[in-house]
Amino acid sequence: MLNLYAVVLTVIVAALLTVSIWQMRKVHTKADYLVAGRSLPAYVLVFTLLSSWIGAGSLFAGAENAFRNGFAALWQPAGGWLGLLIIYFVAPRARKFAQFTIPDLLEARYNTAARILGTIAILFAYTAITSYQFRAGGDIMHLIFPAVAKTQGTLIIAAFVIVFTALAGMASVAYMDVVIGMLISVIGFIALPVLFGKVGGWSGLHQALPATHFTLFGEWGLAKGSVVRDHREALIKALEYFFPTFLLMIGNQSMYQKFFSAKTEKDASTAVVGWVVGTVVLETLIVSLAVIGSALFALSLVPAPDFAPREIIPFTARHFLNPLVGALLMGAVFAKVISTANNYLFSPATNLINDVYTRFIRPDASQKNVLLVSRFLVVGLGLWALVQAIKLTSVLAKAMYAYTIYSAAITPVVMAAFFWRRATREGAVACLLSGTVITVAWDMVKTHLPKVIGERDAIFPALIVSVVALVAVSLMTPKPSREQIATFYE
Repeated sequence: MLNLYAVVLTVIVAALLTVSIWQMRKVHTKADYLVAGRSLPAYVLVFTLLSSWIGAGSLFAGAENAFRNGFAALWQPAGGWLGLLIIYFVAPRARKFAQFTIPDLLEARYNTAARILGTIAILFAYTAITSYQFRAGGDIMHLIFPAVAKTQGTLIIAAFVIVFTALAGMASVAYMDVVIGMLISVIGFIALPVLFGKVGGWSGLHQALPATHFTLFGEWGLAKGSVVRDHREALIKALEYFFPTFLLMIGNQSMYQKFFSAKTEKDASTAVVGWVVGTVVLETLIVSLAVIGSALFALSLVPAPDFAPREIIPFTARHFLNPLVGALLMGAVFAKVISTANNYLFSPATNLINDVYTRFIRPDASQKNVLLVSRFLVVGLGLWALVQAIKLTSVLAKAMYAYTIYSAAITPVVMAAFFWRRATREGAVACLLSGTVITVAWDMVKTHLPKVIGERDAIFPALIVSVVALVAVSLMTPKPSREQIATFYE
């Protein structure tokens, strides 16, 4: 059986490398490397948007949430679903802007300081997201090859992702995502009814799992001793999962880069429709697989001395499906993790090359020099993400940290750029600075705050302060000139 799993992973790795090498032949300019020469059609955009959004954050952090809280874990992806409704109206305008990065947009709408602070926030958030992709890949390696320790597996995955991402840039990432998106969709829909039947349908599922797994708020609705909490407290906890994903979705640089890569504004809008359908279906599928897998885990006698809840979907594939379907599901999860790691490693490298190197250090750099430095930056950021991955204890906690940095710092100023004419450069700088600082420092200061505030996750304090700073400082400073906002409000 192990040979079958090894064969599937080998085929997937070979296919990914083939795509990367093939696309590398087409990379000659900065635009080729960073935004695929602005040539991606709608169908490619749909799959690359899906693959960049649904990775270890859904397959491991979301699955860990579902293992602990059942179907209440849908609060986490539901934030992204609401965000997609807003994105439908933003996508064509983003493509019309046709730049390379979110900090490009921030400087055009605000100023250079906003560009720099935006770059810093993205580096913190995206290397954190990359780190738990590495860790998730290491978990899969260990499940397939028990002799390979999780840390060793993390090192192997990190090396592969760094090399792969450095080769061909956006084009290889996007076209690889088409294959991966189709693979995870098909295999997931094959596996779900098989597992559902194996657990004994709804009655078997209810018998195997706590009743809270089928309630609106899951375990969040209980306190110690199974005393029902105030519903307001449970709702706040649910919203602490909902809002980071909602705000990350509407401000996600990786998403905007895909829109900048679209052939036309129409392709960008069309892709969002497919993305909405695909995201709702796939994330519901993932939570369902995790819940059913947790029931099978509870009923089984499979030895799992080093099992972690985040591993429930690959664990289910390995132990509760027939070898072929299990190997294909494991391979699909592995490919999704690789794909998302590529996306989130590539994106901050784009920031450093576009928003720092060619903006401030070498504005006259040749295309060849830009491509060479881009690849070195991918390697450097990949090593930083690897250090974070080795120290990581909870994928879910790391995901929420990364989402919160982005949600509190970047998203408010991006949305204000498109929807609030009165937002000023001073307000944007105050928002970016306060959102980043509060999120990064929250764990250090919350123990010294009143309990009612200190027991909260960082999302609400960081978001409230950053939005208040944006609005208050903007209203206290002169309104932007017509020329400064013309690109965004024609």
